Amino acid sequence: MNVLVLNAGSNSLKFEVIAAEPDINTPNQGEKLVSGSVEGIGNDDTVLSQLKDKQVIHQEQTNASDYQEATLRVLEWLDNNRLLNDLDVIGHRVVHGGEQFTNSVVIDDQVITGIEALEELAPLHNKPAVGVIQTTRAKLDSHLPQVAVFDTIFHRTIPKYAQLYGIPLELSERYKIRRYGFHGISHQYMAMRYAQVANCPREAVNIITLHLESGCSVTAIKGSQSIDTSMGFTPLEGIIMGKRCGDIDPAIIGYLAHKEQTEVSEIEEWLNKKSGLLGLSGLSHDTRVLMKEFDHNERVRLAMEVFCYRIQKYIGAYLTVLGGAEAIVFGGGIGENTLFVRERVCKGFEWCGLVLDPQRNQQVIDCEGYISTDGSRLKAYVIPVQEGLMIAQEAILTICQS
Repeated sequence: MNVLVLNAGSNSLKFEVIAAEPDINTPNQGEKLVSGSVEGIGNDDTVLSQLKDKQVIHQEQTNASDYQEATLRVLEWLDNNRLLNDLDVIGHRVVHGGEQFTNSVVIDDQVITGIEALEELAPLHNKPAVGVIQTTRAKLDSHLPQVAVFDTIFHRTIPKYAQLYGIPLELSERYKIRRYGFHGISHQYMAMRYAQVANCPREAVNIITLHLESGCSVTAIKGSQSIDTSMGFTPLEGIIMGKRCGDIDPAIIGYLAHKEQTEVSEIEEWLNKKSGLLGLSGLSHDTRVLMKEFDHNERVRLAMEVFCYRIQKYIGAYLTVLGGAEAIVFGGGIGENTLFVRERVCKGFEWCGLVLDPQRNQQVIDCEGYISTDGSRLKAYVIPVQEGLMIAQEAILTICQS
């Protein structure tokens, strides 16, 4: 079946057409017929790019003031390239599924209403996803099934004692406040692919996965199931990210609102869009930019050191939660390409048997590979995340089961 995968980010729309079979046991199964993105949505310099092996092979200026227009541009491009009429199903990545969505679902009006109700918990992602879904439903044949695949589903196995916050239980239950976790599609892929690469039975997969890109998260996986993860009620919690602050003392919000004489909503804007690596460095949220300035910019060095330290803290905690692990798995753009981050993170775990192999670390760039020494008790892998393949397979399985 040919699946159009649509993934709405904070200011971009990624798209892939994937030919796949309903074989969730083989996470990297499927053929990418085409992939691309619309970047800079809402800006004057919006660009539609076609990619092959993550390299741009075609690029054109386009107009997309919002996600609805970006979706129309993608559909027009696919139609012009004679790919639109061969689709069997559309799979949409949706960030927050709350308590309502515990599995991938075929999209109808009721599902859209449910996703909209969760927008305040993931405003940077759920609202754009709804715009993309509504546009594809309006533009394409109503008989073409569409499926919502939620980032929170993989983390539904986290035990209640790891879900709850230390607030009055009545408030947690009344407002469904708990740690939901995100990047589940990515973490699930890394766990399943690790089982293949390491020739390990799924029930024996005890690892820590690192999804490191603009948004970052760490997950403790036991028996191939998520038992704890760094993101929580919203995608703001956890390690420092590109523009998000990660863990902070909650009293800081009220303190800043008082000192700056501003509303809580403004503080939340700062924490979501002006903090993290961007806020600490004063330069960029992109580690590719930061590493070019690392040797002669003290703020950049500080930002990268804080970033790596926070990752180490979560790994250390999850080693305890798991009672030890077989491996640490790096994924996402930073995990796949930023050597400094992998080196600095791994250096903190020599005490428990993780020894990074410098030569392997240099060689494994934007590809899958083993980067620790052969004698390491705790191993380190790089597994590039293939969210599109996972979403395609989930979409097919959901349609077959419905």
